Amino acid sequence: MDLKLEGKCALVTGGSGGIGKVIASQLAQEGVDVVVCARGRDALESTAAALAAQSGRRIVPLVADTSRQESVDAMVQEAIAALGRIDILVNCAAQPAGLSKATRLAQIVDAEALEDINVKVIGYLRTARALAPHMVANGWGRIVNIGGLAIYATGRPVATLRNVGVAAITKSLGDELGPQGINVTAVHPGITRTEAMDAETAARSASSTAIGRVVTAQEVAQVVTFLASPLSVAINGDAIPVGGGWPGATYY
Repeated sequence: MDLKLEGKCALVTGGSGGIGKVIASQLAQEGVDVVVCARGRDALESTAAALAAQSGRRIVPLVADTSRQESVDAMVQEAIAALGRIDILVNCAAQPAGLSKATRLAQIVDAEALEDINVKVIGYLRTARALAPHMVANGWGRIVNIGGLAIYATGRPVATLRNVGVAAITKSLGDELGPQGINVTAVHPGITRTEAMDAETAARSASSTAIGRVVTAQEVAQVVTFLASPLSVAINGDAIPVGGGWPGATYY
């Protein structure tokens, strides 16, 4: 299937490692030039060089901190200047599993909870806000927000809260921007096999999915790449779980 992505330009936040890196790689393989941004320069530049060599596309590394508005605004302007335009935004800059590990009310630390929301929810809004006028002027765009399956589970209230926030802003932005040619969607990964996961952890986690194994970052990236394409026009404002199915749960 031709996803009609050849020649488009993307910005992937949190693109130096994990799921973000694999998403950037998958987009590049479909003919997309990509700006990858993250806070750590060394990992970012190493990733950009590797993806450029692998794909033959332009991969531009930009250091940015999505928890700060001035950093986001500067990064978006640099990204547009570097590639000429940005058609696709993938918001993936967030600490995996979150900063707050609280499982009980008494364990919640305000500063940790607020930072989780600042980075994953407000950070996504900052980047979308900075880039949306550019997409509107071009008459087309895709925004994909990476959430998490913790949205459907109790036991870690802050983790659930930040992913509910991602779903909420996705729907609001989809309603606002959809009529102007910009579709906004969310993807909720579960436990995902990345370069940081060892084989023992993957095997131990297999029973938590309905497919009997852990979903890979590549498989998450394939869904994101479709959502980033013109072919995904029928999907807007919605969230798609990509965890291999959660046994015993029904979503509607």
